[in-house]
Amino acid sequence: MGGWLLWRLRPAAIAYVLLVQAVALALLGLVVATSRDPAPRELLTFVMLAATAGTVIVVTSVSINVKRQIRRNPWTLHIAYLATGTLVLPPNLLVLLLLGPTLHGVLDGRPELHRWLFTTAATTIATLSARCAIGWSEPAWGAVQFVLAGAILLLVRAFLVAIGLRLRNPEAPRQHVLGEPIDVLLGIVAASLGGLLAVAITHEPASALLAGPPLVLLDLAGQLPQWRRSAQHDAKTGLANVAHWERLARTELARARSREQAVSLLLLDLDHFKRVNDEIGHLAGDTVLAAVAMMLRSSVRREDVVGRFGGEEFVVLLPATGADLACSVADRIRRSTAALSVPARDIEGEPREIDDLTVSIGVATTTRFGYQLPDLLIAADAALLAAKSAGRNAVTLA
Repeated sequence: MGGWLLWRLRPAAIAYVLLVQAVALALLGLVVATSRDPAPRELLTFVMLAATAGTVIVVTSVSINVKRQIRRNPWTLHIAYLATGTLVLPPNLLVLLLLGPTLHGVLDGRPELHRWLFTTAATTIATLSARCAIGWSEPAWGAVQFVLAGAILLLVRAFLVAIGLRLRNPEAPRQHVLGEPIDVLLGIVAASLGGLLAVAITHEPASALLAGPPLVLLDLAGQLPQWRRSAQHDAKTGLANVAHWERLARTELARARSREQAVSLLLLDLDHFKRVNDEIGHLAGDTVLAAVAMMLRSSVRREDVVGRFGGEEFVVLLPATGADLACSVADRIRRSTAALSVPARDIEGEPREIDDLTVSIGVATTTRFGYQLPDLLIAADAALLAAKSAGRNAVTLA
């Protein structure tokens, strides 16, 4: 997530982030300027809903983040109580309810400040858009309005965030930008729970307190996709870890076998990488690994499967690729590695430019070794050893 540091983003992404935040601030100013004094029952409803949401935020933040040291994304929880507020609160109290994401940001101690501000601004725009769609001063009530409010809240927020993710990294996989089916389902569940809570709280404001346990459960369920993705990816590079890469690779190989298509495998090893760790420091080494991972992602196609194989080794599966094209891709990666200049800090904190990197690459293809992953890996490993024996900074075809 370090790539979310604002001034390191692409210019288009910086402009978009600032624009979304400016629109959110303008909408908040409009609400404040046109607000009316809330009725006593509206105040009571707000107090009950805010107390419930605030308690859940504090409990889940402390129990998950502090005790288990797991960073999370509590968006489903925010969707649930904001959907309720959209239906039952006047705009000025709805704005106060938007302090919930702010409280979460404070409790989580997020280092990516502008990322948190951006997602909060996107949530603000989505919430006020949903309220406007069903009636600004006096929202209409009914099944149609409930569905409309929930849909707008989810879709506008997802749309704004997706544009930001795409501008930040145009090469990001679609599932990283748009989310997975489980994310869509959790969003629908959150909006539905918000609608049910709105019905209950209208008849009895204190019933909001009964929503605490379901909201906690929803928040925990909302972390499952993120925890699963974290378990599938290497923490230092963001690439698929060995276990996840092997699952993806076996799936691609089975598909290629059924279609009688060639597949190639690249096994890469950074030359003399131990010297970086020993002479400059392990943190500098981690920076180099992250830079190489980013270079790899930009050097191959979206359908290619890239993973960290362990230590300074990386692996790439190239579907629908024969030997000649695979060697061409490998040589492009070799040249891109040699052209890398990685800013880092040494063990004394002094800035350094690491620019003498090289990589050796072994290439194996299904046309010679079949579609079994272990056979391809053994062949690629033998080719990699041959590349190193030949003087390193080389590509060898098994």
